[in-house]
Amino acid sequence: QVQLVESGGGLVQPGGSLRLSCAASGLIFRLYDMGWYRQAPGKQRELVAVFTSGGRTTYADSVKGRFTISRDYAKNTVYLEMTSLKPEDTAVYYCNFERSWYSQNYWGQGTQVTVSS
Repeated sequence: QVQLVESGGGLVQPGGSLRLSCAASGLIFRLYDMGWYRQAPGKQRELVAVFTSGGRTTYADSVKGRFTISRDYAKNTVYLEMTSLKPEDTAVYYCNFERSWYSQNYWGQGTQVTVSS
């Protein structure tokens, strides 16, 4: 049974930083593309960053230079380091593991990030 457990969300002031974690179990970590998405109230879920199984990273234009996705194979965990946070970064953040060729797509439960003074 696949489980993705997220942590690290919270309330932070503009300009602050947070690190999100997503610990995966029940799957072979290295075979998956792993990413972070977010959904703000009244908006569609959007891609924030993705780390492909081949090692390539992609970021949304809105977070380039501020967010960094990384992964730890030993801990089966993917991270999202967020710096210079803005109020518009406020959203529920979800981690995602996907092997599209095999129609495998898993989501975490979501963690709230609120950027406000």
